[in-house]
Amino acid sequence: MRVVAYNIQEFEKQTLAKANAKVHDLTLISNPLNLATIRYAEGKEVVIVSPQDNLDKELLNALYKIGVKKIITRSHSVNHIDLKHAGKLALHVANTPSTDDSPRSIAIQTIDNLNNWVDSKCLGAACHCSFDCSNKNNSIL
Repeated sequence: MRVVAYNIQEFEKQTLAKANAKVHDLTLISNPLNLATIRYAEGKEVVIVSPQDNLDKELLNALYKIGVKKIITRSHSVNHIDLKHAGKLALHVANTPSTDDSPRSIAIQTIDNLNNWVDSKCLGAACHCSFDCSNKNNSIL
């Protein structure tokens, strides 16, 4: 998958790159996701965000218009994402729900989400899509 990760801190770079193992076309940038930096998501299928990135209706619309289909947050919380509007746009949304919130665990969960989407599997507890999909029967609970 073609992926851009926003708001990457220095300590996250190595763990995400190692977890990815060159499977996905992964671009890591330190900028936050906003309307001024959305250009980095052009041509990408997935954006990975931090809890500091506020994905409101306007930003979700802009992501949708440039072809982004999936969003992963590197956090337990999805409060910074307008899930209702993401559902209206049929955007897939996932988080990193493990209680282990170490950088290594978050990186592994993030890449696992990408891998499961490639394999057309539901993400189980990480799935925050607000629409019914046929893959829910293939859940990785």
